[in-house]
Amino acid sequence: MKLIVGLGNPTSKYRGTYHNLGFMVLDELSSRLNVKIKVKECKALTATLTRSGDLVVLAKPQTFMNLSGECVKQLAKKYGAYPEDILVVFDDADIPLGKLRLRTEGSGGTHNGVKNIISELNSQNFKRLRVGMKVPELENRAVDIRDFVLSKIQFEDREILDEAIKRAASAVMDYIDGVDIEKIKLHLNG
Repeated sequence: MKLIVGLGNPTSKYRGTYHNLGFMVLDELSSRLNVKIKVKECKALTATLTRSGDLVVLAKPQTFMNLSGECVKQLAKKYGAYPEDILVVFDDADIPLGKLRLRTEGSGGTHNGVKNIISELNSQNFKRLRVGMKVPELENRAVDIRDFVLSKIQFEDREILDEAIKRAASAVMDYIDGVDIEKIKLHLNG
C-alpha cells in the first residue's frame, strides 16, 4: 500500500501559487498514470489504482495546508496505511528554487502542513519529497514568507519549477514502481 499525498490549498484562489507545488506534482503524476484525482473522501480528493501489485492512493487534501494532517490521518485509517507507507510531496522555502530533496523521516522543519501531519500521525516516520522554492527575495528577507508562498509563481521561476515538477513526478513514479527509496534519494539529493 502506498499513500501519496501532495500538499496545497484548495480553491481556485490558490491555484498556481508556490504553496501548491505538492498539488502540481500530483497533477503531473495523475496525468502520467492516466487517473483523475476527483473522488471526495476523508477531506481530500483522491484517485486509487493498482500498480506493481500495490494499492496506490493519490490524495490532495482539501483542508488547507496547516490542517493537512487531518486528511492524512483519515486516509491512513481508511486504507490501512502505516506512516512508512506514506509519501508527502510539498514546497520547501529552505531549499533552492527547483531543487528536490527526499527523506524517509524527520521533523517538519518550517513547514506547518508537515508539522500538522506529524502531530496527527504521532510519527515522523513517513517519506517526504520537498520541492525547493527558495528565491533571493526570501534569503534577504525582502518579502514575508507567508505572503510569498501564497503568491502566484513568478514568470521567471515558472520554467525551473515546471522542470522540478516533472522530475518530482518521475521520482514518485519510480517509488510507486518499486525502485529502492535509497536509490531514488541518491539520484535526487546528489
